[in-house]
Amino acid sequence: MNPMSRRTFLGVGAAAAGGIVLTGKLDAAGGGTTPEEAGWPALPPIKIYKVYTGRTGGIYLSRPTEEIARFDAFLRDVEKKLGDVQFIGGDLIPPAETPAIMEKMRGADAAILFHLSGHGGDAPVLDPLISVGLPTVVFSQPFSGHGWMYFPRWQKTGKKVVPLVTSDWKELERAARLLRVPARMRQCRIIIINGPMGTGPTKDPEAIKAKLGCDVKVVSIDDTCKMHEAIDIKAAEAEAEEYWLSKAKRIVEPTREEIISSARFYLAMKDLMIREKSRAITSSGCMGRPAKGCLTFSKLNDMGMVGACEGDMDSALTMMIFAYAFDIPGFITDPVFDTSKDALIHFHCTSATRMDGPSGERLPFSIRTQTDSDRGVALEVENRIGQVVTCAKLIDLDTMLVSTGKIFDVTHDELGCRTQFWTEVADARSMFNNWGGGVLEGDTMTLLHRAVFYGDHLQSMRDLAPLMGFKVVMEA
Repeated sequence: MNPMSRRTFLGVGAAAAGGIVLTGKLDAAGGGTTPEEAGWPALPPIKIYKVYTGRTGGIYLSRPTEEIARFDAFLRDVEKKLGDVQFIGGDLIPPAETPAIMEKMRGADAAILFHLSGHGGDAPVLDPLISVGLPTVVFSQPFSGHGWMYFPRWQKTGKKVVPLVTSDWKELERAARLLRVPARMRQCRIIIINGPMGTGPTKDPEAIKAKLGCDVKVVSIDDTCKMHEAIDIKAAEAEAEEYWLSKAKRIVEPTREEIISSARFYLAMKDLMIREKSRAITSSGCMGRPAKGCLTFSKLNDMGMVGACEGDMDSALTMMIFAYAFDIPGFITDPVFDTSKDALIHFHCTSATRMDGPSGERLPFSIRTQTDSDRGVALEVENRIGQVVTCAKLIDLDTMLVSTGKIFDVTHDELGCRTQFWTEVADARSMFNNWGGGVLEGDTMTLLHRAVFYGDHLQSMRDLAPLMGFKVVMEA
């Protein structure tokens, strides 16, 4: 392609070095289509079975009659807020009998057990309910008796349970979010274009199915080219104008035609995903034909789906976990360090613009080329300074690498990929020396890539670990 022509946009002559500045307003309204409105079938609600466990003997009966109604009302509010969970059951033991409740629980996706009151003898009541094998949360407030002493042994013996020993009822919403994840992973089909990359087990569809329950569908690049050509050009023009051209802060290198081609690719992949009942896609050919995948993956991530670049299955699975738990997208990054500033610098050419989630406002963005090739269409997104972030990656299907930081600068260094931000970490030199936590092996991409998410989700990853059967390794 003629390099000069790539700086032409909408009939305007060659742009100045700073690019073309546009006046498109960046708000939550533009292109904010939900997956269901876009054609994806709605997912069934996650059914969480609730059980109230009261007295097991003696005088320990202080809470059941006065708190159950309040818990039920609180959980109804959680249902409304999350929109995709349903609390079922509600039995009280006693008088209900434990074996009967165990049988009822087997049809649910997860369980939440309220330890209302009791003495050390609670374990014979709670242990059988936990042994059903559902991902389970036990909620126990102060002054609920002495049974809490027995709770830590559950995780030590491999039970899928998280004890929440707290008076903070807001933890129940966080628990519901985490309990969604294992069931949603089992419902998911991941589309892989051109084959997977990553740690060994994540490249094995059978291993993924056995561990997480996800199906895998492999599609060739040639097939995606045919899908791309089958998309009506007018539909692609409308998509490009609505979601990208009218909302960009500026457009520097790409032509209108290149942006429309990228929008055409998004529509093709959307149709493929709907047809395959998939909400996650990755491609190890995303920097080639028929169009670079940067805008496609950005739009999918903005909508609450998962679009992961470079066929990175480790990062794709990580992004799925965070999306199902927190309704936020991930930013796959090629990080570097600056130990003089205790900084981990994140940069890449594929980025969501709704890093707060599908209902959040779009971050300001410019439309650029992909840095390595200086071709195609990518994004330069301006992330929020002061934002706390979590950096994570599920490797080998059984280990979550995690660290946290805070964004303190946004740069546009031409030596790095388009979207760049600097995060302050506790000890960059220690993190540099501990990169991979001593457990990560693989090629350059596998060793390098991490996914970054808005918010501090360290404790949630620690709590999710026993529910899904992985361990957490800190890289900081």
